[in-house]
Amino acid sequence: MKSTTGIGLKDVQAVYDGMEGDLWELIMGEQIHIGGFVSSMDLAEKAGIAAGSKGIDLCCCSGAGMRFLIRFRGVASMTGVDATDTVLARGKERSAKEGLTDKIKFVKADVCDSGLDSGGTDFVWGEDAWCYVENKPKLIAEASRLVRPGGTVAFTDWVEGPAGLNAAEAERFLRFMKFPNIQDIGGYSNLLRDNGCRVLVSENTGRFAPCIDLYLTMLDQQLTYDALRTIGWDMELMKALGGEMVFCRELAHAGKIVQGIFVAKKL
Repeated sequence: MKSTTGIGLKDVQAVYDGMEGDLWELIMGEQIHIGGFVSSMDLAEKAGIAAGSKGIDLCCCSGAGMRFLIRFRGVASMTGVDATDTVLARGKERSAKEGLTDKIKFVKADVCDSGLDSGGTDFVWGEDAWCYVENKPKLIAEASRLVRPGGTVAFTDWVEGPAGLNAAEAERFLRFMKFPNIQDIGGYSNLLRDNGCRVLVSENTGRFAPCIDLYLTMLDQQLTYDALRTIGWDMELMKALGGEMVFCRELAHAGKIVQGIFVAKKL
């Protein structure tokens, strides 16, 4: 696992309380994760998310994943945990507009110490967000604690790919993305096993590089004006952010950053 120093929860909150979070949503859509709807459905299918079940979304952001699960998997209820005020308020507003308030609850808490009941849910869910959490062993332990025996832990995340990052690449990437560290597929699998889970799926989705290509194409050919408005018409910042995204694309095509998908059953 590659790590950096000086990045923590406050830095992540600053992203999603401000214009940078708005920019990510502009580029990636309300489902701020690689692959959007297709990725969500793939994860739900592989995890066997069933109608009538209940789940917890750790790092739920504005709750798009929870609304997806209720609409397209027939999930009975969802509880979302996040630590950023802006996205929680946005999530509550969007869920109310869609008439889902009775099925979705938002909780402001540390995802490593949510305060929710042990063994009280059928599944724990996450989509490309656990990369922001510094203490990944504690996060996986919390996910395992929350799910009932026989229940499921299902998530996707940005992870180090098989080609590996060198020290300079890791430092630049982590600082740009505001990740305190980045796990790899084997590391997450081991953490799940260490916390009493049987790993069923642990692999590279293959979606990362094509999606980064798409985002850059959209910024270059369609969303330039919208992106500039989002960041206060700052052309120099736009160029800097674009350069870092090009760097991310290079890492993706070199197999150094991928989207991992993980499904595990609690024993």
